[in-house]
Amino acid sequence: MSEPPAHQQEQQAPVCPRHPDRVSYVRCQRCGRPTCPECQRPAAVGIQCVDCIREANRATRPTRTTLGGRASRDTRPLVTYTLIGICVLVWLGQLATPTVTRELWFSPLQGDSEPWRFITAAFVHAPGVGNIWHIGFNMYALWILGQYLEPLLGRVRFLALYLISAIGGSVGYLLFASTNFGAADQRPGWITPTVGASGAVFGLFLALFVINRHLGRSSSGIIAILVINAVLGFLVPGIAWQAHVGGAVTGLLCGGVIAWTSPRAPQWRQRLQVPLLVAVLVLAGVLAWLRYATVDLPF
Repeated sequence: MSEPPAHQQEQQAPVCPRHPDRVSYVRCQRCGRPTCPECQRPAAVGIQCVDCIREANRATRPTRTTLGGRASRDTRPLVTYTLIGICVLVWLGQLATPTVTRELWFSPLQGDSEPWRFITAAFVHAPGVGNIWHIGFNMYALWILGQYLEPLLGRVRFLALYLISAIGGSVGYLLFASTNFGAADQRPGWITPTVGASGAVFGLFLALFVINRHLGRSSSGIIAILVINAVLGFLVPGIAWQAHVGGAVTGLLCGGVIAWTSPRAPQWRQRLQVPLLVAVLVLAGVLAWLRYATVDLPF
């Protein structure tokens, strides 16, 4: 025979699953579990726990810009700042020792056996405090263009655009390099090194122009700057206009690819964005290979 309990069993107090030592009578509106103040997050109705908020963020597709960049509150152009930081650090290294410049610059003669120079030259600038205008102008232009293009394209696309344009600038310098070793009063471009981010910057200029045309936006603010710098590249001695042309053409192609395969385009075109950008890079490589294969050197 059973006997009634002497007293009613006390009901166990609800505790937060993430913090079992904390009693909470507030429950998540989504999963119904007790939620302590540290784990509570305000929702449209009531509160939700941090686990439900995290799960909802995973299930929600991120909002993107018209060209595929991720729209978020953090719009800082971190890739732009990183590229500027690398160039400044390399330039300080150049001031410390000339070896840095020699190991990273690009010349057609060295590029054949040391192909990494096609891209490292974009992170090196004219050494010496007296040449600070060189890195100063390029970094200012990169800062201006990056603040607009990086949030619009997204960090990965912007970095790809910059690096491919940088390689295109070196390829342009290679294609137009002189091999006239017989001229006593002229140093042939085949052995003359070049440095600077100008090729990549000109690529950003032309890509911005194409993208703004695609979006129906005005580019009048950059056309004057682009024309002035293009003219200076031909008139001022010591400026590698060949790299400017190569970077500009490459940026024009990349900008066209990004605009043509934007999220507004049909799905089949969107899937071609990465292959077409790779194709631009491969085209630059093929042109460089053909130049090396057909040039006639006296040594």
